[in-house]
Amino acid sequence: MTYPVRAYAAHSPTEPLGLFRFDRRSPRSDDVVIDILYCGVCHSDLHNARNDWGNARYPMVPGHEIIGRVREVGTGVSRFAVGQLVGVGCMVDSCQHCGPCGKGWEQYCEKGATYTYNSKDRVDGTRTQGGYSEAIVVKQDFVLAVPEHLDAAGAAPLLCAGITLYSPLRHWGVGPGKRVAIVGLGGLGHMGLKLAKAMGAQVTLFSRSPGKEADARRLGADRVVISTDPQQMAAVAGQFDLIVDTVPYVHDVNPYVPTLASGGSLVLVGYLGPLDTLNTGPLVVGRKSVAGSLIGGIAETQEMLDFCGQHGITADIERIRIQDINTAYDRLLKADVKYRFVIDMASLKEEAAA
Repeated sequence: MTYPVRAYAAHSPTEPLGLFRFDRRSPRSDDVVIDILYCGVCHSDLHNARNDWGNARYPMVPGHEIIGRVREVGTGVSRFAVGQLVGVGCMVDSCQHCGPCGKGWEQYCEKGATYTYNSKDRVDGTRTQGGYSEAIVVKQDFVLAVPEHLDAAGAAPLLCAGITLYSPLRHWGVGPGKRVAIVGLGGLGHMGLKLAKAMGAQVTLFSRSPGKEADARRLGADRVVISTDPQQMAAVAGQFDLIVDTVPYVHDVNPYVPTLASGGSLVLVGYLGPLDTLNTGPLVVGRKSVAGSLIGGIAETQEMLDFCGQHGITADIERIRIQDINTAYDRLLKADVKYRFVIDMASLKEEAAA
């Protein structure tokens, strides 16, 4: 049987999102049917809905920071039970046979990961639709167990913002004694401060805006450096083992390279585009590197959720009703949120009942 659901969808790059009804696929033997409680709002939802990346297909139901409870499991499902608190992140499938998939790096699948929305189901070719909806049907291998004691709404952004920062921190070996800097205090950056601090690192925030020190320290920063202040930047030259840059738009990364220690890395997780003006000289003479990182694999995402459960880490959020999603998108463009919007999907049921 298919599952008729209500959702909010984009129907074109210029129209506001609105109520949309469609059918979820009939569950397969390895599928989990999830009633969605909360869905985080990611900046990529806005990019996709407005076709900023040129590959949007409509109607599109965004949302890939999904927290819900299991309604039903297929006959072949062994890892999840009805009533369990679970999550779904940015991916719902991959080829599971290529080199990256074999390493648990499904996000780098050589045949392309199947994304939670605006993608194509690998079995029947239908379009995937995301978490701005009542329910979702997902292959068990891409469902994640969420610690029951975490605030469910605050846990939603962990499925994208959280793993986007956790993955490079783990990959580059962050732990006690490491010196880490986070560039930008937003949805991604605030998770970086929390996670790096919990890993035992000495943590610095790079920000262009004075006045964020109190909030940054509350979130885990030991120090705040204003990146537009030449004296402050000179004072941290050669200090950082790892810098994670979360800025989502084109910007000059050259000022951060001198602050890396020899052998240090600057990792980009925000901006997706060319760096035409990168000066490679400091990279060569200091064995420094500029790298990129994209979310994390399923095993690593489960590790991240377990880590957050152990340390009581969730995102700082503002809960919204689904009816306010278009206003939230406008505010997102102005960086007017501390630090992540999360949709309470009960508001969708209220609309349907009205």
